[in-house]
Order: sequence, then structure tokens, then C-alpha cells
Amino acid sequence: MTGSITLQQGAAGARILGLGAYRPRRRVTNDELAQTMETSDEWIQSRVGIAERRWASEDESLVDMAVAAGGKALAASGLTPGDVDLVVVASASLRAPIPGIGPQVAYKLGIPRPGAFDLNAGCAGFCYALGVAADSIRTGSARNALVVGVERLTDVTDLTDRSTAVIFADGAGAAVIGAADEPGIGPVVWGSDGDQHNAIEIAAGSSTMTMAGQAVYRWATTKLTATLEEAMAAAGVGPADIDVFAPHQANLRIVESMTRRLGFGERTVVARDIVQSGNTSAASVPLALTALLESGEARSGDLALVLGYGAGLTFAGQVFRLP
Repeated sequence: MTGSITLQQGAAGARILGLGAYRPRRRVTNDELAQTMETSDEWIQSRVGIAERRWASEDESLVDMAVAAGGKALAASGLTPGDVDLVVVASASLRAPIPGIGPQVAYKLGIPRPGAFDLNAGCAGFCYALGVAADSIRTGSARNALVVGVERLTDVTDLTDRSTAVIFADGAGAAVIGAADEPGIGPVVWGSDGDQHNAIEIAAGSSTMTMAGQAVYRWATTKLTATLEEAMAAAGVGPADIDVFAPHQANLRIVESMTRRLGFGERTVVARDIVQSGNTSAASVPLALTALLESGEARSGDLALVLGYGAGLTFAGQVFRLP
């Protein structure tokens, strides 16, 4: 054997250059749901903290929403479509597995021939995709990447079943990732507890999702604080350094429990986007961060701690600087 394999030299680090979001037009309040099922505003808010959510219309497809959010992220980043060479779309609600929507999203945004693929890690999808993109830039496999989390969970939800219909919603959030001289994104700390893989599932032969809500609640509130602590340790920071805490928006009670366990005080801004947006799965983290930046509660340069978790059961946490 005479040949040898050489590796590309990547950037010293990666950072988020821009964020973008798309929220469907239709607002669905708890009172509206109470007209079609046995529930009430008080019942929903006391259990999951949701006041309203967005449901997509027929003309708001997964691709359409992903393109809208991705376009906003590109505009915020200052890059052109030609600067992007990797597109990763995270979603758990594709109705057809082939073809994936990553190449379609790239094409509609005018991104020429990028590496493009879909990733399904449930509600942890955006954080998984962000980790993949950042590592690709650091190893030299990509220069700039677009990461999108997009869901139409209403397509896979029984909208007459109050155990799921009051929770799940639709939307898209995106981030453009680029090379940096210093790390702007910490290492991803990810994993899975596959012994509970059927806690959230679309069973064979079914078209709608079921969730063992109490089991997922116990898992999230007892097991995942350690993941957040590991993510901070991996990035070399502690709770006192965190400006923004944006976990997956699954349940307001889970958000509050994690906030207390980590000891965050008034200085740390905590995302509570679930109140207005419901659970948007892979889209929830970028949607929550974009809302905080738009409201002025979070600022460019803030250090954010995020966590995605859900079907699988999968989880992933990171620390990064906001663009």
C-alpha cells in the first residue's frame, strides 16, 4: 500500500451567525379547543402552561415553513445562498420518508448543490443538527451551514384527543452556522434512553402520535438536569455564566423544574415560549430564542444554554453565543 488518506483542516470553532423563525398564521386558543373536546383553559394551563398555539394551514407546508425560517436566518447572517454548503433539516413530522425535504429547502433558497439531508431525533432534532453542523465546520467538511427545525405536528396528531391535541403545534426555526476563530458553540452533549423508545410514538399501522405524558415528565425532570450540567462543564462554564436558558418547550412545569434545579436566578432569562407556541418539537428551541431576541429580553453575545429532548427518547444540550 502506497497511498495515504489526508484530512481537511477545519476552522478553530463555529458560531451562530443568524437566527430566523416562522410561525403559522392561525392562532388556536384553549377556549377554541374547549368547543371540540372536554377541556378548559384552566385545565390546560395548570398542566402544561399553554395558552395558545399555532396550527399550519394547507398552504403552510413543511418545506414552505422551513424556507421562510431559513431565509430569515440567511438574511440575518449576512451570507448569501452561495456561501452555504451544508443544509440539515430536523423534523419528526414528514408524512413521506422519500424524498427528504433538505434538498428541496436548499433548492428553494437558491443554495447551489449543498450537502443536504434530514435528521429525525424527535424534539431534540434541532440540537442534534446544530451539533452535526458545528462539527462539520470544525473538521472542514463544510464552510457554512443552515440548520432548520420544522414541524407540522398537527398532521400526526389526533385533534380530538385532548392528551395530545392541546400540546402539539406547528412552526419552524433556523440558524446559519459559520466558521470562527474562537469557539462560539460548545460541544454537544447528547444521548438516548432507548428502553423508553415507545413513550412517544406513531405505532405501526397508525397515523397519529401517542405519548405517555407522565413517563416523559418524570424522565425529563429527573434525568436531564445532569445533561445540562455536563453541557456547561464541556463548554467550560457554570450556571453563573449563563445569560439565557432555552430548553425544549414541552411543558412549562418542566421548564420551571429545570430552572430551579440549576439554581438560575433573576439574572438568567428563561424561555417560556410554550405559553404562546405550544410544543413545536424540533422547532421549539430556535423559535424560543428568536422570540427572546425580538423582544429584547436576550441580546446578541449572550451565552445561552439549550436542551432538546423527546421521542426516542433522545436528548442533546449545548452552550453557545447568541448572534
